[in-house]
Amino acid sequence: MDRAPERFTIVPDDYHVPYAGTAEDGRKFFLSEELFSPAGTAYVGLFLWKADGTFEEVRADKVSRRKGLPPGQAGPAGAATVLDARLAELGDYVLEPITVEPFTETVDGVTFGWKVGQDDDGTYYINIEPGNFIAYYKPWDGLEYDT
Repeated sequence: MDRAPERFTIVPDDYHVPYAGTAEDGRKFFLSEELFSPAGTAYVGLFLWKADGTFEEVRADKVSRRKGLPPGQAGPAGAATVLDARLAELGDYVLEPITVEPFTETVDGVTFGWKVGQDDDGTYYINIEPGNFIAYYKPWDGLEYDT
Protein backbone atom coordinates (compact mmCIF):
# COMPACT_ATOMS: atom_id res chain seq x y z
CA MET A 1 0.00 0.00 0.00
CA ASP A 2 1.24 3.49 -0.88
CA ARG A 3 2.05 5.70 2.12
CA ALA A 4 2.17 9.47 2.44
CA PRO A 5 5.77 10.69 2.54
CA GLU A 6 7.28 12.00 5.75
CA ARG A 7 9.98 13.85 3.76
CA PHE A 8 10.52 14.93 0.17
CA THR A 9 13.30 16.62 -1.76
CA ILE A 10 13.17 20.01 -3.44
CA VAL A 11 15.82 20.56 -6.12
CA PRO A 12 16.52 24.09 -7.40
CA ASP A 13 15.99 24.64 -11.13
CA ASP A 14 15.50 27.41 -13.69
CA TYR A 15 11.71 27.05 -13.86
CA HIS A 16 9.52 27.21 -10.72
CA VAL A 17 12.21 26.43 -8.13
CA PRO A 18 14.97 29.04 -8.49
CA TYR A 19 15.59 29.37 -4.76
CA ALA A 20 15.95 26.25 -2.63
CA GLY A 21 18.90 25.41 -0.45
CA THR A 22 20.66 26.00 2.83
CA ALA A 23 20.90 29.36 4.60
CA GLU A 24 24.06 30.56 6.30
CA ASP A 25 22.69 29.44 9.70
CA GLY A 26 22.06 25.88 8.42
CA ARG A 27 18.29 26.16 7.97
CA LYS A 28 16.74 24.79 4.78
CA PHE A 29 14.70 27.20 2.66
CA PHE A 30 12.44 27.55 -0.35
CA LEU A 31 11.66 31.05 -1.68
CA SER A 32 9.10 31.88 -4.36
CA GLU A 33 7.54 34.99 -5.86
CA GLU A 34 5.00 32.90 -7.81
CA LEU A 35 2.55 32.17 -5.00
CA PHE A 36 -1.06 33.26 -5.51
CA SER A 37 -4.37 32.74 -3.74
CA PRO A 38 -7.65 31.71 -5.40
CA ALA A 39 -8.72 35.36 -5.05
CA GLY A 40 -5.72 36.36 -7.19
CA THR A 41 -3.57 37.90 -4.46
CA ALA A 42 0.15 37.39 -5.11
CA TYR A 43 2.80 36.60 -2.51
CA VAL A 44 6.49 36.27 -2.01
CA GLY A 45 6.87 33.34 0.38
CA LEU A 46 9.91 32.18 2.29
CA PHE A 47 9.48 28.70 3.74
CA LEU A 48 12.01 27.74 6.41
CA TRP A 49 12.89 24.39 7.97
CA LYS A 50 15.39 23.64 10.71
CA ALA A 51 18.69 22.11 9.64
CA ASP A 52 17.21 18.61 10.19
CA GLY A 53 14.34 19.36 7.75
CA THR A 54 11.56 19.86 10.30
CA PHE A 55 9.26 22.81 9.59
CA GLU A 56 10.07 26.10 11.31
CA GLU A 57 8.16 29.04 9.79
CA VAL A 58 6.63 30.82 6.81
CA ARG A 59 7.28 34.46 5.98
CA ALA A 60 4.74 35.78 3.47
CA ASP A 61 4.59 39.19 1.82
CA LYS A 62 1.60 40.38 -0.21
CA VAL A 63 2.78 41.84 -3.52
CA SER A 64 1.18 43.02 -6.74
CA ARG A 65 0.41 40.30 -9.25
CA ARG A 66 2.12 40.88 -12.58
CA LYS A 67 -0.20 42.52 -15.11
CA GLY A 68 -1.29 40.29 -17.98
CA LEU A 69 -0.74 37.02 -16.09
CA PRO A 70 -3.83 34.85 -16.66
CA PRO A 71 -5.87 33.92 -13.57
CA GLY A 72 -4.75 30.61 -12.09
CA GLN A 73 -1.34 30.71 -13.79
CA ALA A 74 1.90 30.95 -11.82
CA GLY A 75 4.46 33.50 -12.84
CA PRO A 76 6.98 35.82 -11.21
CA ALA A 77 5.32 38.77 -9.51
CA GLY A 78 8.18 41.07 -10.42
CA ALA A 79 8.71 41.91 -6.75
CA ALA A 80 12.51 42.13 -6.92
CA THR A 81 12.83 44.37 -3.86
CA VAL A 82 10.90 41.96 -1.62
CA LEU A 83 12.64 38.93 -3.12
CA ASP A 84 16.09 40.49 -2.60
CA ALA A 85 15.22 41.41 1.00
CA ARG A 86 14.17 37.82 1.76
CA LEU A 87 17.34 36.46 0.14
CA ALA A 88 19.43 38.86 2.25
CA GLU A 89 17.82 37.43 5.41
CA LEU A 90 19.38 34.07 4.54
CA GLY A 91 22.96 35.34 4.73
CA ASP A 92 25.46 33.44 2.59
CA TYR A 93 23.16 30.74 1.25
CA VAL A 94 23.85 27.75 -0.99
CA LEU A 95 21.40 26.67 -3.69
CA GLU A 96 21.21 22.89 -3.39
CA PRO A 97 18.71 20.05 -3.02
CA ILE A 98 17.00 19.96 0.37
CA THR A 99 15.06 17.15 2.01
CA VAL A 100 12.29 18.44 4.26
CA GLU A 101 8.94 17.56 5.79
CA PRO A 102 5.69 18.72 4.20
CA PHE A 103 3.63 21.22 6.21
CA THR A 104 0.85 23.76 5.94
CA GLU A 105 0.34 26.93 7.94
CA THR A 106 -2.34 29.57 7.68
CA VAL A 107 -1.18 33.18 7.35
CA ASP A 108 -3.87 35.88 7.23
CA GLY A 109 -6.47 33.29 6.22
CA VAL A 110 -4.36 31.83 3.36
CA THR A 111 -2.81 28.35 3.47
CA PHE A 112 0.93 28.29 2.77
CA GLY A 113 3.22 25.29 2.57
CA TRP A 114 3.61 21.88 0.98
CA LYS A 115 0.31 20.01 1.28
CA VAL A 116 0.03 16.22 1.09
CA GLY A 117 -2.93 14.99 -0.95
CA GLN A 118 -4.09 11.80 -2.61
CA ASP A 119 -5.33 11.18 -6.16
CA ASP A 120 -8.41 9.04 -6.83
CA ASP A 121 -6.16 6.06 -7.56
CA GLY A 122 -4.53 6.32 -4.11
CA THR A 123 -1.30 7.93 -5.34
CA TYR A 124 0.07 10.52 -2.94
CA TYR A 125 1.38 13.91 -4.03
CA ILE A 126 2.72 17.05 -2.37
CA ASN A 127 1.75 20.41 -3.85
CA ILE A 128 2.73 23.95 -3.02
CA GLU A 129 0.18 26.35 -1.55
CA PRO A 130 -1.06 28.89 -2.34
CA GLY A 131 -1.33 28.43 -6.09
CA ASN A 132 -0.90 24.68 -6.47
CA PHE A 133 1.53 25.11 -9.39
CA ILE A 134 4.12 22.53 -8.30
CA ALA A 135 3.27 18.92 -7.43
CA TYR A 136 5.81 16.27 -6.46
CA TYR A 137 5.16 12.54 -6.67
CA LYS A 138 6.94 9.34 -5.68
CA PRO A 139 9.94 8.76 -5.58
CA TRP A 140 10.06 12.19 -3.80
CA ASP A 141 13.56 12.94 -5.14
CA GLY A 142 12.65 16.41 -6.47
CA LEU A 143 14.03 15.74 -9.92
CA GLU A 144 10.64 16.09 -11.62
CA TYR A 145 7.38 17.77 -10.71
CA ASP A 146 4.06 18.47 -12.39
CA THR A 147 2.88 22.02 -13.03
